[in-house]
Amino acid sequence: MTLNAWTLLPHLDDDFPLALDAPFTVSMARSAGVPRRWLKRLVDEGLLRHPIKGCYIAAQAPDDTRTRAECLKLVAPADAVIVDRHAGWLQGANMLLLPNEHLEAMPVTMYLPAASGRRLRASLADSGERTFQDEDITQMHGLRVTTPLRTALDLGRQRWPEAAISALDALHRLGTFSVEELVAEVPRFAGMRWVTTLRRVAAHTDGRSMSGGESVVRWRWLHMTDVPPPELQVHVVHGHREAFIDVANEERLAGIEVQSRAWHTGDAKVAADANRLKWLREAKGWVIEELWPHDIYGHNARVESAIMSVFCQARERDRRAS
Repeated sequence: MTLNAWTLLPHLDDDFPLALDAPFTVSMARSAGVPRRWLKRLVDEGLLRHPIKGCYIAAQAPDDTRTRAECLKLVAPADAVIVDRHAGWLQGANMLLLPNEHLEAMPVTMYLPAASGRRLRASLADSGERTFQDEDITQMHGLRVTTPLRTALDLGRQRWPEAAISALDALHRLGTFSVEELVAEVPRFAGMRWVTTLRRVAAHTDGRSMSGGESVVRWRWLHMTDVPPPELQVHVVHGHREAFIDVANEERLAGIEVQSRAWHTGDAKVAADANRLKWLREAKGWVIEELWPHDIYGHNARVESAIMSVFCQARERDRRAS
């Protein structure tokens, strides 16, 4: 098929001599019989994207983090390292991405070793320099990526402890390092920015948190002095029926359920969740309050008041029972 024929299509098809789901370079296109001037025309026609110098990809390919990383892989220096949220995401800690980032990708956080004296200049990369040890880096899909442990040590150094503990929980859930290993590594970052946050949260890391919201609720609860401590994923069994409560105190039968649109959409899911909570409340006597993202984050957050509310209700329940 010729260039003019391609420009008549709504999108490139299998007649295009290069992969439609992977990026390619100018030299790869030339080898496939597509000269540089054709690439420019196909970009102008909206059939190709040109996300980074020297790299092209079919317009219908997803513009997600993995695709952007693959683009960078083609043109970035061999010693570049993907770090922070995107390193964790590539290894399976999906909840590290920002809301909807899997749909609208942010620049990939890719750094060069500090000794290189260089910095990536690319719109797809949020870059800088960072010091690494050999054991800090692993290989994934041909990309150099910080290990989950090193990624946790980096993401734990943030200004706000809620963001730090959410990241640490997500990475610990991968099962590649223990809390003891994490804590033991903290001293090597002494004097670095926000290391005080890392010291504060590291020992409280718990991969049983299933979402950032659960991590924040547990962290806030841990620092309330007038209520019993929280437990994660409390397992309630009665006969042939069982259920889990996100963050709770089993002794007092008081808990918090962290809800989200991602997991509670569709009539069947909503009905099943309502039925589960009704059983816990009526058959087992639990006091449970549901919190949504707007209850956990931002100016209208009410995490502490919700926790106090369930314990006040639990005390009243026990008073009536006695």
